[in-house]
Amino acid sequence: MGRSGHILSIGIQGGFGSRKATLTNVTFMSQWNGARFDPLMGGEANPLVSFNYFDASAGVYYVFDGGQNSFQRNEDFKLKIGFAAYHLNEPELKYAGGTAETLRRKYVGQIGIVKDFYHSPISLDINVVQFIQSGHYENLLGAILRYRFVNGTKITGHTQDAFIGFGAYYRWKDAIIPSLMIDYRGFQFGISYDVTVSELSRAYRGGSLEFSLSFTNLDHSLFKTRKSRF
Repeated sequence: MGRSGHILSIGIQGGFGSRKATLTNVTFMSQWNGARFDPLMGGEANPLVSFNYFDASAGVYYVFDGGQNSFQRNEDFKLKIGFAAYHLNEPELKYAGGTAETLRRKYVGQIGIVKDFYHSPISLDINVVQFIQSGHYENLLGAILRYRFVNGTKITGHTQDAFIGFGAYYRWKDAIIPSLMIDYRGFQFGISYDVTVSELSRAYRGGSLEFSLSFTNLDHSLFKTRKSRF
């Protein structure tokens, strides 16, 4: 499918979680003997329990790459559409005896475009992401300005385009996120910093620094067309 300009990816994910809690190192006022805390004196009962759970997720991702149908460079256009669902089995989290909390399904939708500037190694990558979980919503939108410093081969595919980019995202009514990314030989490395601009900044004036690393290899994809080598 890659040579036609259409790329379809389907993924499934399974996870195993384990939770354990104990009050062994916790002290209570009932253990104060007037001079110190005495662990031999009766404390509070431990209502916390240990438990394990399985978590399942799945998603689909479609890309139309207009550059696959042309030998022209600096005129590429890509359309990206993705959808994923997390916690499909809605596992129960039993933190205390007799009570349980359900981990609700989380849905994520994404749409983006990448457009080259005419006769230039610079392109613009625009993305919009929507998160929905049990009546809670989160919107994320932004753009990355990318510079291509390595040109990939159009015929053999032995060399991939390489980019460095900088831009920013906006988490609706919450934070501005400056971002830096490097895409080289299938690896994509990113650095971002969340700057809170909502009312939460009254309680926390700092931000959060995040790193990301991913790898994409389409050479052995399931429906990729292969040519014989002699």
